[in-house]
Amino acid sequence: MPVWKDEKFMARRGKARDRIKQELGLGIEPDERQTWFEGVYELADGDPAGIPWADTEPRAPLVRWLKEQTPEQLKGYAIDVASGLGDNAEALSGAGFDTTAFDFSGNAITWAQQRFPETKVNYKVADLFDMPRDWLSAFNLVHETYTIQALQGNMRRKAIRAIASLVAPRGRLLVITRSRDNGEKVEGPPWPLDRTEIGTFENYGLELIRLDDFEETRDRPIRHFLAEFTRS
Repeated sequence: MPVWKDEKFMARRGKARDRIKQELGLGIEPDERQTWFEGVYELADGDPAGIPWADTEPRAPLVRWLKEQTPEQLKGYAIDVASGLGDNAEALSGAGFDTTAFDFSGNAITWAQQRFPETKVNYKVADLFDMPRDWLSAFNLVHETYTIQALQGNMRRKAIRAIASLVAPRGRLLVITRSRDNGEKVEGPPWPLDRTEIGTFENYGLELIRLDDFEETRDRPIRHFLAEFTRS
């Protein structure tokens, strides 16, 4: 059963969100990032309901996209950005990719490895803004879900550039995010991306080859983009 249909799970999540806000704040300042993320995982104390972005299963748009691919398209090296508890990374690996997954939080990486003790995923602690140099232009598929939408301002622009830098020649980038109309005002976090922001990936040598604008329904319909790019 999806977690959002589990009333007890969602009740614990609601309490966890309140606890995070009271004890840690929003964690949106650059110098707060590591302390905030590690604090969220520590406060969760082993309960996935305590991680607001963790569903204990891969994101449905990613699962649908993987099913659409040919066997040839599911080969090569993939990287999962901000991998959290590891569900999306495991889906990439299970589909056929040689998968690396990284997160800023060492607690998240340890938890993911404990959840998937037989994993083939190469889990790493790493900072999106200070990644290993041998990752640059190294991946046939780069996957990002819900990372950029958690950032604002210059950090958001830096994240787009950093994510784009991972894509190998002839590689692909898959971005799944909440979306909004250009110029639409929103209060976050999260801060959904608009069409113009999605387009900024093309400033870094990528070409947009697919853009789905759809509603993903959980407890309520939420508008999303699924954007696929390639590096020619």
